Amino acid sequence: MSGGVTVAYDGPIARVTLDRPAQRNALSLATMRELIDELRAVSHTPDVRVVVLSGNGPAFSAGHDLREMTGECGDAFYDELFGTCVELMTCIHDVRQPVIARVHGVATAAGCQLVAACDLAVCSDDARFATPGVNIGLFCSTPMVPITRAVGRKRAMEMLLTGEMIDAPTAAAWGLVNRVVPAAELDATVDALAERIATASPAVVALGKQAFYAQIDASEREAYEITAPVMAANAQRAAAREGIQAFLEKRAPNWPE
Repeated sequence: MSGGVTVAYDGPIARVTLDRPAQRNALSLATMRELIDELRAVSHTPDVRVVVLSGNGPAFSAGHDLREMTGECGDAFYDELFGTCVELMTCIHDVRQPVIARVHGVATAAGCQLVAACDLAVCSDDARFATPGVNIGLFCSTPMVPITRAVGRKRAMEMLLTGEMIDAPTAAAWGLVNRVVPAAELDATVDALAERIATASPAVVALGKQAFYAQIDASEREAYEITAPVMAANAQRAAAREGIQAFLEKRAPNWPE
């Protein structure tokens, strides 16, 4: 496909890869559209329980493809470009499977936004992150949305106002990524995390993921109003009955489809 996205199926794991290494996996309009299409297709693939999102080549993603943004592109183009970016980030939350970002090299601007939008993120110890748009006259306004929710206000503002890189340990300390590991251990760590998640009931994981994003920005009272009915409905599902019975019988659960 023209957008530079590849998908490989490995048991319960779908490996979705940005495959524009010469462009540092820049998120062109075509790339974002193709990534949306592939994620939606994966979401409807019953055997897939986890999605791993990675980048081929020296970087995870350097953000938007600036070559598309030269000259007088006009309102319609920019509305489509940034609207598609928003659609991509919300698509990651909408797909039923957890999405793990496997990060190496740099993740900058919309590439950093992509990491923040994923449900989980694991990076190599040489990874670096930044929102450097301020340095080229284009403030990272849309990347700030998931980044602020991941790292908090003061840290997000520091990234946004300075454009400076943060290293992998800082990204972990700030909450942008879950784990930092040596580069040689990145694939094994990501796979172990994905395989652990894949042992749970896919229907229950999908239910939980949806509820998580529904309540995350609500007040505490509103969050309970959202999650209590979800938990009551969950308790009546066949998966919950099987899981509880398996626990009591000290055996592995046999999840219903």
